[in-house]
Amino acid sequence: MNGTNLARQLAVGVVVGLGCATASVAGPPYLTDDPTPVELGTWEATLFSTGTAFHGVTSGLGPALEVNYGVSENVQLHVIAPVGFQSPTGQKTKFGYSDTELGIKYRFVDPGDDDWFPQIAVFPLVEVPTGNQRLDLSSGHAQVFLPLWLQKDFGDWAVFGGGGYWVNPGLGNRDWWFTGLGVSRKVTERLSLGAEVFNQTASETGGKDSTGFNVGATYDISETWHLLGSIGRGMHDDESANKMAYYIGLQVSF
Repeated sequence: MNGTNLARQLAVGVVVGLGCATASVAGPPYLTDDPTPVELGTWEATLFSTGTAFHGVTSGLGPALEVNYGVSENVQLHVIAPVGFQSPTGQKTKFGYSDTELGIKYRFVDPGDDDWFPQIAVFPLVEVPTGNQRLDLSSGHAQVFLPLWLQKDFGDWAVFGGGGYWVNPGLGNRDWWFTGLGVSRKVTERLSLGAEVFNQTASETGGKDSTGFNVGATYDISETWHLLGSIGRGMHDDESANKMAYYIGLQVSF
């Protein structure tokens, strides 16, 4: 698999910001993000791994560290520092530092509990090409994601969704769109369950659009520690579809 294909997979795997494990927050373990920033003065750090198995290769991130900080009531700073891996069938797995992700989430619509309209935020991200190109762990070009995220809560239920446009420079690359829609429910004081469907357009010349789904869970070990996990796959029956995708993370908030 070339670096362009891998960069597409890794980008999709980290098009997310962290969220607390409650019914009103999406984000990891889902690809579809939410508009809710972390609270003012609060840090969130998540040690995680995410990967996708395609025909002939499994690739992803892990160990990787995501850190978010609430710099104001409606603004969150974001960084991911990841180790990437690529494991072609029958070959030795490659490990190395991958592209660093930087972002800022700004919620510009924050309704009250009785308002009918949803939360809305922008969350621009930049994939800085710090990854090892020799190991095909980076495309060698800065990529930019420009999304809009929305969410509406209904008691223990939350519906979240949106998407955005990826600027994807490089020979043979194409700019592409990501869209997603998800729902989650708080089933106990500690456990929330959810599911999402998502679509991305082709990110390279001659590529195909793809659609997939994930089911996930978040579990509050305590007010400080949280477990996050999801698993899913592509919905097309061809070699371009992912056969399995996963996310698992341990989050601390303080």
